[in-house]
Amino acid sequence: MISRFPVFCLLAVALGLAGCSHYQLGTGAAPAFATLYVTPVANQTLLPQAQSIVSTQLREAFSTDGRVTLVNSAAEADATLTVVIHEYHREAVAARSDDTGLARKFTLTLGTTCTLRDNRSGKVLFADRAVAAHRDAFTDSGQLQSEYQALPLLAAALAQKVAHTVLDTW
Repeated sequence: MISRFPVFCLLAVALGLAGCSHYQLGTGAAPAFATLYVTPVANQTLLPQAQSIVSTQLREAFSTDGRVTLVNSAAEADATLTVVIHEYHREAVAARSDDTGLARKFTLTLGTTCTLRDNRSGKVLFADRAVAAHRDAFTDSGQLQSEYQALPLLAAALAQKVAHTVLDTW
């Protein structure tokens, strides 16, 4: 007599593999444009180095993603992205154990508004969409030094959020 257990296991494995055969990584939705121009980031805060760091991280995020091709002018692009940094602030979230009047950890926030325009039709796909990123900075090596070191990481997190906002289905 043939045991039913091996047959059942074989059937379960075959059905499991058949169910996973059409699985795809990623969002599955292609953007409505193939080429993108990212304008130089505008900075309305008192953090002068943020403009170049955010611009670099934005271009890196889109290049790494690979769903669109970055171009060097709006005339060559299917769409144009404009990003404006309008917020940078810190919030004390932990005090030092030896002096509770001094902060040991800050949460840094970098906020932007993004506008995406389809250059072919002139239609604005979204306007002034708020995108913000947060990052913790510990002041053990000094507040200015910790913020300076955290800014590229904060900009990278912001760039990833902007890239997802632009490329994922809205």
